[in-house]
Amino acid sequence: MDKKLLDILACPVCKGPLQLRKDPEELVCRGDRLAYPVRDGIPIMLVDEAREVGPEELDEQK
Repeated sequence: MDKKLLDILACPVCKGPLQLRKDPEELVCRGDRLAYPVRDGIPIMLVDEAREVGPEELDEQK
């Protein structure tokens, strides 16, 4: 994913920063513990498409 795009994207719920996760490719909001999928290089920033991220997954990303 393009670094410039990642810099301007924000969580649609809290407007906080997102972190790119490589496998599976998704954007993670640590504050809301939501992961938004990236399909064919396009981030799907819909809350209905997001999945909840468990605390153990957040620890892996540090």
